[in-house]
Amino acid sequence: MQTAHFTSGEPAVVITRITPGLWHALADDRVVGRGEASTRPDGRTFLSIDAWHRSVFDQLADTMLAELEGPLHTIVDEVDAELTAGWERAGFTTRRREWEYVVPTGGAGRVLPPPGVTIVPLGEASEGPLRALDRVVRAEVEATLGWQEMPAEVLARPAWDTVVDPALYAAAAEAGEYVGLVRVVQVTRLPRIGLIAVRADRQRRGIARALLAQVLGALHDAGIPTASAEVNEANPAATALFEGIGARRASSNLELVRHGE
Repeated sequence: MQTAHFTSGEPAVVITRITPGLWHALADDRVVGRGEASTRPDGRTFLSIDAWHRSVFDQLADTMLAELEGPLHTIVDEVDAELTAGWERAGFTTRRREWEYVVPTGGAGRVLPPPGVTIVPLGEASEGPLRALDRVVRAEVEATLGWQEMPAEVLARPAWDTVVDPALYAAAAEAGEYVGLVRVVQVTRLPRIGLIAVRADRQRRGIARALLAQVLGALHDAGIPTASAEVNEANPAATALFEGIGARRASSNLELVRHGE
Protein backbone atom coordinates (compact mmCIF):
# COMPACT_ATOMS: atom_id res chain seq x y z
CA MET A 1 0.00 0.00 0.00
CA GLN A 2 1.33 3.45 -0.87
CA THR A 3 1.79 5.76 2.10
CA ALA A 4 2.67 9.44 1.88
CA HIS A 5 4.65 11.17 4.66
CA PHE A 6 5.36 14.53 3.08
CA THR A 7 7.86 16.89 4.70
CA SER A 8 8.30 20.62 4.25
CA GLY A 9 10.68 22.14 1.76
CA GLU A 10 11.04 21.88 -1.97
CA PRO A 11 14.29 20.16 -2.92
CA ALA A 12 15.55 20.72 -6.44
CA VAL A 13 15.29 17.37 -8.17
CA VAL A 14 16.10 15.80 -11.50
CA ILE A 15 13.57 13.23 -12.73
CA THR A 16 15.09 10.32 -14.66
CA ARG A 17 13.24 7.47 -16.35
CA ILE A 18 15.33 4.45 -15.39
CA THR A 19 13.26 1.80 -17.18
CA PRO A 20 9.94 1.94 -19.08
CA GLY A 21 8.10 1.57 -15.77
CA LEU A 22 10.44 3.23 -13.25
CA TRP A 23 11.33 6.88 -12.54
CA HIS A 24 13.81 8.25 -9.99
CA ALA A 25 13.87 11.75 -8.50
CA LEU A 26 17.45 12.75 -7.68
CA ALA A 27 18.60 15.55 -5.37
CA ASP A 28 22.36 15.97 -4.92
CA ASP A 29 22.81 12.53 -6.52
CA ARG A 30 20.54 10.93 -3.92
CA VAL A 31 17.28 9.17 -4.75
CA VAL A 32 14.55 11.15 -2.96
CA GLY A 33 11.56 9.70 -4.77
CA ARG A 34 10.47 6.81 -6.98
CA GLY A 35 7.59 6.39 -9.36
CA GLU A 36 6.42 3.12 -10.88
CA ALA A 37 3.93 2.16 -13.58
CA SER A 38 2.76 -1.42 -14.06
CA THR A 39 0.28 -2.80 -16.56
CA ARG A 40 -2.01 -5.51 -15.24
CA PRO A 41 -3.22 -8.47 -17.32
CA ASP A 42 -6.55 -6.72 -17.95
CA GLY A 43 -4.68 -3.88 -19.67
CA ARG A 44 -5.05 -1.21 -16.96
CA THR A 45 -1.94 0.75 -15.99
CA PHE A 46 -1.50 1.46 -12.27
CA LEU A 47 0.88 4.06 -10.84
CA SER A 48 2.60 4.35 -7.49
CA ILE A 49 4.86 7.09 -6.12
CA ASP A 50 7.06 6.93 -3.03
CA ALA A 51 8.31 10.38 -2.00
CA TRP A 52 8.82 12.19 1.29
CA HIS A 53 8.43 15.71 -0.11
CA ARG A 54 5.16 16.93 -1.55
CA SER A 55 6.93 18.82 -4.32
CA VAL A 56 8.87 15.68 -5.30
CA PHE A 57 5.61 13.73 -5.49
CA ASP A 58 4.10 16.42 -7.71
CA GLN A 59 7.13 16.56 -10.00
CA LEU A 60 7.24 12.79 -10.36
CA ALA A 61 3.51 12.69 -11.08
CA ASP A 62 3.78 15.46 -13.69
CA THR A 63 6.67 13.72 -15.44
CA MET A 64 5.02 10.29 -15.44
CA LEU A 65 1.70 11.64 -16.70
CA ALA A 66 3.44 13.47 -19.53
CA GLU A 67 5.14 10.27 -20.67
CA LEU A 68 2.28 7.76 -20.28
CA GLU A 69 -0.95 7.33 -22.17
CA GLY A 70 -4.21 7.28 -20.23
CA PRO A 71 -6.36 6.19 -18.68
CA LEU A 72 -4.14 5.69 -15.63
CA HIS A 73 -5.10 4.24 -12.25
CA THR A 74 -3.84 4.10 -8.69
CA ILE A 75 -5.07 2.62 -5.40
CA VAL A 76 -4.84 4.39 -2.05
CA ASP A 77 -5.88 3.69 1.51
CA GLU A 78 -8.87 5.96 2.06
CA VAL A 79 -7.52 7.19 5.41
CA ASP A 80 -4.34 8.45 3.73
CA ALA A 81 -5.65 11.93 3.00
CA GLU A 82 -2.26 13.34 1.98
CA LEU A 83 -1.66 10.70 -0.64
CA THR A 84 -5.20 10.99 -1.98
CA ALA A 85 -4.79 14.75 -2.22
CA GLY A 86 -1.53 14.30 -4.11
CA TRP A 87 -3.18 12.20 -6.79
CA GLU A 88 -6.13 14.59 -6.94
CA ARG A 89 -3.70 17.47 -7.61
CA ALA A 90 -2.49 15.37 -10.55
CA GLY A 91 -6.01 15.16 -11.94
CA PHE A 92 -7.13 11.78 -10.58
CA THR A 93 -10.71 11.23 -9.41
CA THR A 94 -12.32 8.43 -7.40
CA ARG A 95 -13.58 5.58 -9.56
CA ARG A 96 -14.68 3.08 -6.91
CA ARG A 97 -14.33 2.11 -3.26
CA GLU A 98 -13.52 -1.37 -1.96
CA TRP A 99 -14.26 -2.34 1.61
CA GLU A 100 -11.72 -4.50 3.39
CA TYR A 101 -13.55 -6.98 5.63
CA VAL A 102 -12.32 -9.06 8.55
CA VAL A 103 -14.26 -12.31 8.34
CA PRO A 104 -14.64 -14.56 11.43
CA THR A 105 -14.21 -18.16 10.36
CA GLY A 106 -16.65 -19.37 13.00
CA GLY A 107 -19.44 -16.99 12.07
CA ALA A 108 -21.09 -18.80 9.16
CA GLY A 109 -22.19 -21.91 11.03
CA ARG A 110 -23.39 -25.00 9.18
CA VAL A 111 -25.14 -24.07 5.94
CA LEU A 112 -26.70 -26.75 3.77
CA PRO A 113 -26.54 -26.26 0.00
CA PRO A 114 -29.81 -26.26 -1.97
CA PRO A 115 -31.23 -29.67 -3.03
CA GLY A 116 -29.18 -31.35 -5.73
CA VAL A 117 -26.05 -29.30 -5.02
CA THR A 118 -22.93 -30.80 -3.44
CA ILE A 119 -20.05 -28.78 -2.00
CA VAL A 120 -16.60 -30.00 -3.02
CA PRO A 121 -14.28 -29.07 -0.12
CA LEU A 122 -11.36 -26.67 -0.38
CA GLY A 123 -8.45 -28.28 -2.21
CA GLU A 124 -10.49 -31.19 -3.61
CA ALA A 125 -11.96 -29.62 -6.76
CA SER A 126 -11.19 -31.40 -10.04
CA GLU A 127 -9.18 -29.29 -12.42
CA GLY A 128 -11.18 -29.97 -15.60
CA PRO A 129 -14.66 -29.02 -14.31
CA LEU A 130 -13.13 -26.11 -12.39
CA ARG A 131 -11.56 -24.64 -15.50
CA ALA A 132 -14.78 -25.20 -17.45
CA LEU A 133 -16.72 -23.22 -14.86
CA ASP A 134 -14.04 -20.55 -14.80
CA ARG A 135 -14.49 -19.99 -18.54
CA VAL A 136 -18.27 -19.67 -18.10
CA VAL A 137 -17.87 -17.19 -15.24
CA ARG A 138 -15.25 -15.25 -17.18
CA ALA A 139 -17.57 -14.89 -20.17
CA GLU A 140 -20.48 -13.80 -17.95
CA VAL A 141 -18.38 -11.16 -16.21
CA GLU A 142 -16.95 -9.83 -19.45
CA ALA A 143 -20.48 -9.58 -20.91
CA THR A 144 -21.79 -7.62 -17.91
CA LEU A 145 -19.47 -5.87 -15.45
CA GLY A 146 -16.21 -6.34 -17.32
CA TRP A 147 -13.01 -7.56 -15.68
CA GLN A 148 -12.04 -4.00 -14.74
CA GLU A 149 -14.65 -4.28 -11.97
CA MET A 150 -13.14 -7.41 -10.47
CA PRO A 151 -10.72 -7.27 -7.51
CA ALA A 152 -7.12 -6.69 -8.49
CA GLU A 153 -6.04 -10.24 -7.66
CA VAL A 154 -8.64 -11.78 -9.98
CA LEU A 155 -6.41 -11.79 -13.02
CA ALA A 156 -7.77 -11.67 -16.54
CA ARG A 157 -5.24 -14.13 -17.86
CA PRO A 158 -4.83 -14.47 -21.62
CA ALA A 159 -4.67 -18.28 -21.54
CA TRP A 160 -8.46 -18.69 -21.52
CA ASP A 161 -8.90 -18.96 -17.77
CA THR A 162 -8.06 -17.37 -14.44
CA VAL A 163 -7.37 -20.56 -12.47
CA VAL A 164 -3.84 -20.34 -11.11
CA ASP A 165 -3.85 -23.30 -8.71
CA PRO A 166 -6.89 -25.64 -8.43
CA ALA A 167 -5.87 -26.47 -4.86
CA LEU A 168 -6.98 -22.98 -3.79
CA TYR A 169 -10.63 -23.62 -4.66
CA ALA A 170 -13.79 -25.14 -3.28
CA ALA A 171 -16.65 -25.76 -5.71
CA ALA A 172 -20.38 -26.40 -5.87
CA ALA A 173 -21.43 -29.29 -8.12
CA GLU A 174 -24.84 -29.95 -9.65
CA ALA A 175 -25.92 -32.43 -12.33
CA GLY A 176 -22.36 -33.51 -13.04
CA GLU A 177 -20.82 -30.05 -13.46
CA TYR A 178 -19.49 -27.24 -11.31
CA VAL A 179 -21.83 -24.27 -10.90
CA GLY A 180 -20.02 -22.22 -8.25
CA LEU A 181 -16.56 -21.68 -6.83
CA VAL A 182 -14.69 -19.87 -4.10
CA ARG A 183 -10.96 -19.17 -4.05
CA VAL A 184 -8.84 -18.73 -0.92
CA VAL A 185 -5.45 -17.06 -1.20
CA GLN A 186 -2.98 -17.26 1.65
CA VAL A 187 -1.66 -13.75 2.21
CA THR A 188 0.98 -13.85 4.96
CA ARG A 189 -0.90 -15.42 7.91
CA LEU A 190 -4.33 -14.09 7.03
CA PRO A 191 -6.23 -16.09 4.38
CA ARG A 192 -8.02 -13.95 1.80
CA ILE A 193 -11.31 -14.85 0.14
CA GLY A 194 -10.17 -13.85 -3.33
CA LEU A 195 -13.26 -14.72 -5.36
CA ILE A 196 -16.77 -16.10 -4.98
CA ALA A 197 -18.64 -16.80 -8.20
CA VAL A 198 -21.83 -18.68 -9.11
CA ARG A 199 -23.14 -19.19 -12.61
CA ALA A 200 -25.79 -16.62 -13.49
CA ASP A 201 -28.49 -19.24 -13.99
CA ARG A 202 -27.81 -20.75 -10.53
CA GLN A 203 -27.74 -17.58 -8.46
CA ARG A 204 -30.13 -16.61 -5.63
CA ARG A 205 -30.36 -20.18 -4.36
CA GLY A 206 -27.91 -20.00 -1.44
CA ILE A 207 -24.99 -21.62 -3.26
CA ALA A 208 -22.56 -18.77 -2.54
CA ARG A 209 -23.40 -18.82 1.18
CA ALA A 210 -22.96 -22.60 1.35
CA LEU A 211 -19.58 -22.34 -0.41
CA LEU A 212 -18.40 -19.57 1.89
CA ALA A 213 -19.57 -21.48 4.98
CA GLN A 214 -17.67 -24.60 3.90
CA VAL A 215 -14.44 -22.71 3.35
CA LEU A 216 -14.67 -20.70 6.56
CA GLY A 217 -15.52 -23.86 8.50
CA ALA A 218 -12.40 -25.58 7.13
CA LEU A 219 -10.25 -22.60 8.14
CA HIS A 220 -11.85 -22.58 11.59
CA ASP A 221 -11.16 -26.30 12.05
CA ALA A 222 -7.52 -25.60 11.11
CA GLY A 223 -7.28 -23.11 13.98
CA ILE A 224 -7.44 -19.97 11.84
CA PRO A 225 -9.80 -17.47 13.53
CA THR A 226 -10.22 -14.88 10.77
CA ALA A 227 -9.89 -14.35 7.04
CA SER A 228 -10.10 -11.21 4.92
CA ALA A 229 -12.04 -10.15 1.84
CA GLU A 230 -12.42 -7.10 -0.37
CA VAL A 231 -15.90 -6.13 -1.55
CA ASN A 232 -16.78 -3.48 -4.08
CA GLU A 233 -19.04 -0.88 -2.46
CA ALA A 234 -21.29 -1.12 -5.53
CA ASN A 235 -21.95 -4.85 -4.98
CA PRO A 236 -24.81 -5.04 -2.43
CA ALA A 237 -25.20 -8.82 -2.79
CA ALA A 238 -21.59 -9.45 -1.76
CA THR A 239 -21.86 -6.91 1.05
CA ALA A 240 -24.98 -8.65 2.40
CA LEU A 241 -23.32 -12.07 2.09
CA PHE A 242 -20.31 -11.13 4.20
CA GLU A 243 -22.08 -8.94 6.72
CA GLY A 244 -24.66 -11.71 7.15
CA ILE A 245 -21.99 -13.97 8.63
CA GLY A 246 -20.60 -11.32 10.97
CA ALA A 247 -17.83 -9.84 8.84
CA ARG A 248 -16.86 -6.30 9.83
CA ARG A 249 -15.39 -3.50 7.80
CA ALA A 250 -11.79 -2.82 8.79
CA SER A 251 -10.71 -0.29 6.15
CA SER A 252 -11.38 0.87 2.63
CA ASN A 253 -9.34 1.46 -0.50
CA LEU A 254 -10.05 3.91 -3.29
CA GLU A 255 -9.27 3.26 -6.91
CA LEU A 256 -8.52 6.59 -8.58
CA VAL A 257 -8.39 7.16 -12.33
CA ARG A 258 -7.10 9.86 -14.65
CA HIS A 259 -8.43 9.69 -18.18
CA GLY A 260 -6.31 10.67 -21.12
CA GLU A 261 -6.31 14.22 -22.40
